[in-house]
Amino acid sequence: MKPLPDPQPFGESTLLGSFIPGDEEAVPPPRASMFDACHVGVVLRAVLFVEAVAGVGAMFGANQVVDWLLRFSLVTGGVLPATLAWLIAVCALKSRLNRLDTSSQWLAGMVLGAVAGLYGCGLLALIGLLQPAPWWASAASGALLSAMVLAGLFWRAKARTPAATAARLAELQSRIRPHFLFNTLNSAIALVRAEPAKAEAVLEDLSELFRHALADPAESVTLGQEIALAQRYLAIEQVRFGERLQVQWSLDASADEAKLPPLLLQPLVENAVRHGVEPSASGAQLRISTLRRGGKVVIKVTNSTPAGVGERGNGLALANVRERLVLLHDVQAQFKTVFKDGVFQVRLEIPA
Repeated sequence: MKPLPDPQPFGESTLLGSFIPGDEEAVPPPRASMFDACHVGVVLRAVLFVEAVAGVGAMFGANQVVDWLLRFSLVTGGVLPATLAWLIAVCALKSRLNRLDTSSQWLAGMVLGAVAGLYGCGLLALIGLLQPAPWWASAASGALLSAMVLAGLFWRAKARTPAATAARLAELQSRIRPHFLFNTLNSAIALVRAEPAKAEAVLEDLSELFRHALADPAESVTLGQEIALAQRYLAIEQVRFGERLQVQWSLDASADEAKLPPLLLQPLVENAVRHGVEPSASGAQLRISTLRRGGKVVIKVTNSTPAGVGERGNGLALANVRERLVLLHDVQAQFKTVFKDGVFQVRLEIPA
């Protein structure tokens, strides 16, 4: 099929300026969780912080390194289980704790910290390492340390909210990109008389893209949902570019339940089309693959870019994807880009 010609550019600022502000007023900003302690990165940072405090505390009264190591080992025997118990409790009760007002959240976190301190002290007293057991000091220390960890989680949540809001606005602007909208509508108009069924399919795909773009923000969706949305997008672009767009899918069904931020895969596919296919008269090859490896899922989006043809982007789309991926999965997620021998690849690794 002969590719459809690109339309002349339209005034993008008018459409975006009149549409997005009203939509953003209707969509409440996402609320970040203060008790988001279920991530490996948060657990690791909390444990290291508490152990650092314990190590400094063990220095008091220690005259030699060996003496300090003995004291630190003794304190760690109570502090480490107590810290892990507090993190597990906060993670398990996250949904209930988030319903409380701010003051009650701080109070509940500190009470859990005091209980965790008593638990650590009890472990050491049970095996005879603390005689007499400093119950009140342990409870107070647990409450104080939990308050300090909560302060870190509070600032993490506070920093996360505007970042998520900015990412939401960026993805919204990307999805309502007028040039893409006008290209799609012109493609459908050109097909109305010759191939009405295909024109109807194009408009259905466009409607589904907009429905997802304008839906209320969600914390995560499945990889399978993101793949279905990317397939709709590529079906639209296939009508526009014809044989210039060569798509190859290599999908692992066992990876479909992995969690992603909404509208994360489609921008990567759109980026590949925009910088690989659109500026090239001969087109480009696009490959999307998913693979589950144990507890990880690897996602790759690869596109060929003829030498001297591909347009260099500003990296905003990739930075947006990277930031949103870290917000959801923290250190459990990996995001890498590679450009070699005329081939550009984005590689994501997320928990299964």
